[in-house]
Amino acid sequence: MRAVVDTELWEAVTECLAEGAWTLLGLWGEQGLVHMAVLDEPASDLAVISLKCPDGRFPSVGRRHPPAIRLERAVWDLFGLEPVGMPDARPWLDHGRWGLHQPLGGRRPALGVEPYPFLPVEGESLHQVPVGPVHAGIIEPGHFRFTANGETVVRLEARLGYVHRGLEGLMAGAEIDHAARLAGRASGDSTVAYASVFARAVEAALDVRIPFRAAWLRALMLELERLANHLGDIGAICNDAAFALMHAHCGVLRERVLRAAGKAFGHRLMMDRVVPGGVGFDPDSDGLEALAALVDEIRLHFPPLVELYDNTASLQDRTVATGIVAPALARRFGAGGVVGRASGRRFDARQAFGDAPYRMLSFDVPVLNEGDVDARVRLRIREVEQSLSLITQILERLPAGPVRSEIPRRAGEGLALVEGFRGDVFAWVRVDRAGLVLRGHLRDPSWFQWPLLEAAIEGNIVADFPLCNKSFNCSYAGHDL
Repeated sequence: MRAVVDTELWEAVTECLAEGAWTLLGLWGEQGLVHMAVLDEPASDLAVISLKCPDGRFPSVGRRHPPAIRLERAVWDLFGLEPVGMPDARPWLDHGRWGLHQPLGGRRPALGVEPYPFLPVEGESLHQVPVGPVHAGIIEPGHFRFTANGETVVRLEARLGYVHRGLEGLMAGAEIDHAARLAGRASGDSTVAYASVFARAVEAALDVRIPFRAAWLRALMLELERLANHLGDIGAICNDAAFALMHAHCGVLRERVLRAAGKAFGHRLMMDRVVPGGVGFDPDSDGLEALAALVDEIRLHFPPLVELYDNTASLQDRTVATGIVAPALARRFGAGGVVGRASGRRFDARQAFGDAPYRMLSFDVPVLNEGDVDARVRLRIREVEQSLSLITQILERLPAGPVRSEIPRRAGEGLALVEGFRGDVFAWVRVDRAGLVLRGHLRDPSWFQWPLLEAAIEGNIVADFPLCNKSFNCSYAGHDL
């Protein structure tokens, strides 16, 4: 599952990534060691390689493969491991306010706060528009620096890291159950996805097989989470195009999903319901009936909203051909979820790995090639339809039986990949015989989507940024961790 390699093999894998043969899944560190996870998409195979860094240095992957650049900057900030030849050595997560420099590595005193060196601006008739990190409404912080020629954006540069909470440091030495609770709080709108991927990594590490019913209930919760978020996003995108009617109706349907989830699982977001070994809550017949009624309600009210979207010319004028992500760029960055599939990347972890119960269920993975805001809306619409079908199939075939297996106390390492509503969420974990997490790493799909937002907005007007941004709906918290 994980191999310790030498520098030569590390660089050979880097070349495979640069040539497009493999896809980068993650890059992270610990004291004296750096790890890289890669995916062979045609074979649906995962691998983790590790390189010892006795001198605190390793060959930069980002030098040949740009999707690794921000991951390497995070490794440098957190662990003090220097990527030799890295094209961008600016701090990423460390804003100089932690009290410590490289807190998971040498734990040296903080260096103080210095102005962040944004990329220089050159050219006539250019001006800059700073936005954030504080935004209107209830939204997480992130800073966006626009360089524009009139209203046309010629460059967008994002600065993130404002909601870094040190989750990996908090996991180190924690009991498995406590670490699982931390994982479920990495990004609140994806709590089921994060709890599931962490639980599956632990189960892989300890060779635990969960009960059949538990696997089906996890899939049920994942589809409910996907359904709620896609409905919310469709409405919010339309709202950013000044079409509040869709926002209102989609908001009502999203609320219906959350209420039904609360009735079935005792929590609107289903937080802490997925646990290592299975699930921590078994819905009764009333809860399952509420979910069946939910599906009927959405199937009744959602198609007219789709028709409204299709037949509103002013809305189409804002979304069609706006914020395009080229298919080649989506493939290069391994963009998952709606962002990738709206730009032709045909990858869905549910289908690629065929884990139970998805291999026993019938569903399609919709893919479009236009790569614009409209394509990302239409992908969400089609995924709503697929999730409704999956929920119905699960409710009809949900097996009986126990919902949790015992977690043994033994040492091991495991990794997992779960399809959340944003795309594939990755987790790797190492546990000891005492039942403690020695090292845990989580990777949100937003790591590979935020850079594509910068590319998507180029050539569009500044006023279209909220529309493009919402059509991506990247996670700040999931990225910053």
